[in-house]
Amino acid sequence: MPPLLDASDISVNFHGLQALSHASLTVDDGDVVGLIGPNGAGKTTLFNVISGLQRPNSGTVRLSGTDVTRLSPERRARLGMTRSFQHLGLMANQSVRTNVLAAQYLQAGYRDSLMFVRPGHWRQQERALRLAADDVLDRLELIDHAETLVADLSFATARLVELACVLATNPRLVLLDEPTTGLDVGEVELLARTITDMREQGVTVLTIAHDVGFVMRLCSTVYVLSEGRNIAQGSPADVQTNPAVITAYLGGAA
Repeated sequence: MPPLLDASDISVNFHGLQALSHASLTVDDGDVVGLIGPNGAGKTTLFNVISGLQRPNSGTVRLSGTDVTRLSPERRARLGMTRSFQHLGLMANQSVRTNVLAAQYLQAGYRDSLMFVRPGHWRQQERALRLAADDVLDRLELIDHAETLVADLSFATARLVELACVLATNPRLVLLDEPTTGLDVGEVELLARTITDMREQGVTVLTIAHDVGFVMRLCSTVYVLSEGRNIAQGSPADVQTNPAVITAYLGGAA
């Protein structure tokens, strides 16, 4: 059986700047995998290639063995891939619940003609989506903020709302880009528990994080990039003792 995600030999060049050079990683179904490296290592660029926001100059992205390299982000989302961003991608002037409901548009499957022909069906569908949204908010201890505008939340709480939006899509593969940014110790613990629950429910996770302890504690496999290239991969214990990693990341710009 092929891995759930296989990003192979990925290279990206920005007007002469080599952001990625033959970078690769694989993620097996049900795993939690970490991607670390110093600033400028190419981590977010690789995420953008995997999620469809950046077209690579060379290389292939496969999801469950299917080549998705040229598919749009929406097409990839329909196949069960979703992601968060370093900077919040939320509607600040809408409520927490509205943001989560908006994230479910693929599940809603709205079709203009059927909305007029079968309005009862869509009312029932929207009730189901609202229940699903509230279930996610409850799991992340956000239900008390359901009617609060995102603009009125702390950054840390808004970060958890973004995760709620990701989970509301019923994903197979979640890409988390710096999910611990702005979170305090308790909120990081809640995030860690949520990711553990996600794995137990069959959701696969690939995460970037500068919080090395968070990555090493949660992930079964860790990949390390430096200057756009793979320099190490393996178990957290193997990566932590790898001399190249200590030089490039753990002992430098952590």
